[in-house]
Amino acid sequence: MKKLALINGKVYVERGDFRQAVYAEDGVIKAVGTNDEILALAGSDAKVVDAAGKTVIPGINDAHLHFLFVGIGLSRVDTMGCKSLDELISRCKNFMAAHPEECKHGIFSMGYNEDLFTEGPKRAPNRYDLDKISTEVPVIMVRVCGHIAVTNSKALEILDVKPGPLPKGGYPVFDENGEPTGAFNEAAYYPQQLLPEFTVEDFERLFMLADAHAIECGVTSVQSNDLNQIVGNREDLHTAIDNVYKTNKAHIRYHHQICYYSPAEFEKACASGEYFKIGEVGNPKMTNGPLKLFGDGSLGGRTATIRGGYKDDPGNFGVPNIQPEELLEYCRIADKYGVQVCTHVIGDKAVEDTMKAYETVLHYGEKEVNPYRHILMHCQITDADMMQEIAKNDLIPCYQPIFLDYDMHIVESRCGKELCSTSYAFGTADKLGIHQSFGTDSPVEDLNPFPGIYCAVTRKDKKGWPEGGWNPQECIDVCTAVDAYTTGSAYQEFKENEKGRIKPGFLCDMAVLDTDIFTCDPMQIKDIKCDMTIIDGDVVFERK
Repeated sequence: MKKLALINGKVYVERGDFRQAVYAEDGVIKAVGTNDEILALAGSDAKVVDAAGKTVIPGINDAHLHFLFVGIGLSRVDTMGCKSLDELISRCKNFMAAHPEECKHGIFSMGYNEDLFTEGPKRAPNRYDLDKISTEVPVIMVRVCGHIAVTNSKALEILDVKPGPLPKGGYPVFDENGEPTGAFNEAAYYPQQLLPEFTVEDFERLFMLADAHAIECGVTSVQSNDLNQIVGNREDLHTAIDNVYKTNKAHIRYHHQICYYSPAEFEKACASGEYFKIGEVGNPKMTNGPLKLFGDGSLGGRTATIRGGYKDDPGNFGVPNIQPEELLEYCRIADKYGVQVCTHVIGDKAVEDTMKAYETVLHYGEKEVNPYRHILMHCQITDADMMQEIAKNDLIPCYQPIFLDYDMHIVESRCGKELCSTSYAFGTADKLGIHQSFGTDSPVEDLNPFPGIYCAVTRKDKKGWPEGGWNPQECIDVCTAVDAYTTGSAYQEFKENEKGRIKPGFLCDMAVLDTDIFTCDPMQIKDIKCDMTIIDGDVVFERK
């Protein structure tokens, strides 16, 4: 029997309840209490971990990200935070010079954000900018939002881009002379077909890069949209994820969020049982999850669908990624087979359309209104009536509070002051008793949870702006934020009775922090680091 006794901690059990020590057997918590109580219960053969007075919280459960893309990002040129086009170009050229073998077929990166440029022209790159990186191999830069890509002239030449919609949705952009600019709206990963597909071994290596980064951040569970969404051979990707769990290489608990290319394909997978077999590898750390749909685009790229249109771009109402009829068909198939649905919705039009689709299949009058726990992923732009509707229908908004760091600087210009005041409505969700979950959408943002908790608590960007917080009526306290990232995320995946709390009967997944998140100055929360991560009763990371 594997035994663990964690002592000398400030262990967060739930609001107002802190203990000193934890005892677990074979990865399951058996008791919480004082040092003396736990040591007596554990016996002499238990592994004893001294928390040295530090705060211990349940392991973080990131309710939505793209885990394989995290690994890919860690293996490629980093363009996050570039302050100018020149810096973006320079970083890419330096990476190509240092890694010629990895770049011989082309270069790919995700992370640039023209709104952060402080030097030179404040605009998105175009084909001519990227030609300065290379004219010999394809260059593909995906915007931080993941909804817009830009390529160089070599890539456009190979793709032979023509006006009109692309095979899987989205459009190439043309200038006033009818020439392609290199940009692709809502087809950010279309140009990636130019690069060699990842092998099974590549996917396994990238998964383990992401795994190492996650546990260093105190993340013990992820709910990840990779299957049928990530670029590459879907069967190879499926095999790779299966392999890292069959061989017990992965530390992280992984819950699938799964895309399909059409309702017919989804129904075929359900009817054949293929859908329900995903995650059956004999390792409880990997489990099957919801159908993942995309309702609209991004706010930063002005492709999220907004009912009143963009205030700073008259006539632009965003780009729907799915039509209401198709969305409804997916929901009816999911209801027929008892499948949870998770839909990417950022603009208020996408939220409205998706709630209508969900409402057609909700089971009113039964014990639960929303027994399959359908999710409004991101759920950024909302009004007061929408929040009441979400509460009435017991829908789950899955928020990424770290988005506020950037979005609070653009929302008013995009959507207007009134709509701003009811958006990113964490406080309202809490007051209405809504089950909210937190994640990062990494690699759109880093999967480190603490900057996100900071944003949820303070409603300030990382520099501390604005004083008093942005729409501070939507601030939540630290306990609420930690709970959204732990038991709230567990509720989203029907596991609120097995993880997300440090209580008897729960899985022994914990994070030991270098700072007391419950008593420190809220401005310090963003800088908190995880000193130790425990998964399944095993210490899987310890900061040296």
